Amino acid sequence: MASSGVAEKLRYLEDQDTSLDKASEYNSLLTQIASNSQSSDFPTDLIAFVNSILGESLGIVVARPLLGSAVEVIQTITNIRDKIEVGTHALRILEPQVVSFDEQDAAIREILADAHIAQDDYKEAAMVLQGIQLDSSQRRLADDYKVRIWVRICRLFLEEDDPTSAERYLNRAKNLRHKVKDQELILQFQLSEARILDARRRFLEASHVYHTFSFSTLLEEEERTRALSSAIVCAVLAPAGPQRSRALAKLYKDERSQQVNEFGILEKMFLDRLLSPSEVARFADNLAPHQLARTADGSTVLAKAVVEHNLLSVSKLYSRIGVNELGNFLGLDGEKAEEYAARMLEQGRITGCINQIDGFIAFDGREASAERGSEGLVGHSSRVNLRKWDSKVQGIAEEVEQVASMIHAHYPVLQVSSS
Repeated sequence: MASSGVAEKLRYLEDQDTSLDKASEYNSLLTQIASNSQSSDFPTDLIAFVNSILGESLGIVVARPLLGSAVEVIQTITNIRDKIEVGTHALRILEPQVVSFDEQDAAIREILADAHIAQDDYKEAAMVLQGIQLDSSQRRLADDYKVRIWVRICRLFLEEDDPTSAERYLNRAKNLRHKVKDQELILQFQLSEARILDARRRFLEASHVYHTFSFSTLLEEEERTRALSSAIVCAVLAPAGPQRSRALAKLYKDERSQQVNEFGILEKMFLDRLLSPSEVARFADNLAPHQLARTADGSTVLAKAVVEHNLLSVSKLYSRIGVNELGNFLGLDGEKAEEYAARMLEQGRITGCINQIDGFIAFDGREASAERGSEGLVGHSSRVNLRKWDSKVQGIAEEVEQVASMIHAHYPVLQVSSS
């Protein structure tokens, strides 16, 4: 409920007929309301003012600049709850006629988003910004402005651990990325892209973007170091193989890497040394929740990456090893160790063969040469050989089945007696 003085003044203005006089009087009243910003009636007085100028007594031409002035006053509100109350009410009143006030609506939404962020309510802030009319026919919007809003929504969803929604808005920004001139906005885009790739467990790509990001001279030294650290973490978590080896080499040769905490595990992985459980545990302490999430087989992303790395290291140390002995190195039973080895052999990340009859794995010592697949690495030659083997086995099984069917057809008595 507005204070009696403001309510009376608003009723008087609404009853006047001359719009020009009204505009001047409304501006004077707004100045009066703003001067009493410490009063307990300030939020309700401002709400009453917005209700009045958006009512039927004023035309759009007069109401638009008045609402713009009211938005500036809303921006000055220091109490976050009051700011959210006034801003939310203004958006609700604007909704039926937002086409005529899209610029003021966008300004209020950005103010309201800042208020929600101050309360760590990132989801609500993102939802408020989603309502901005970026395809408005009433005003021409710069490409930088559109991208800035989309990237901001993307980053808010990332704060809420919602990479799916974040990626949707990043893809919108990606269509206009080439038109953006603001270097700071480009950096925000790149960081958002890296965080989404990281959350999607596309660690090799995320590592590359983080590493590129770490060279930007527009960032503070601390931010560059943090980006480099993230690049190393993602490289460590990536599937073992030739592409990850190249990424590790690039990071290891970066002189700045020796300054980050992750350098120890980076060095061991680059030099193909086995990782101990204690080293892995220390590394895991600094990982984000999604980097410790469990995969379809029940293991964590980190555990899977470490097993694959240690298996790769064993393949460099041994030319032949028993399945159970390999399991001891990997901290797994023999059957599980064989599964990991079979998958990495098929995907071309290590080279060799498995002798299931004698229970050993032979590594031929050649450098794995792989092509990139959907998420891991697919070795073309080994994949083709395994597919040929499967095809031959299938062919033999089908021929045996045909022979059995022919025997049953010619000698039904044998079929009856056998059943």
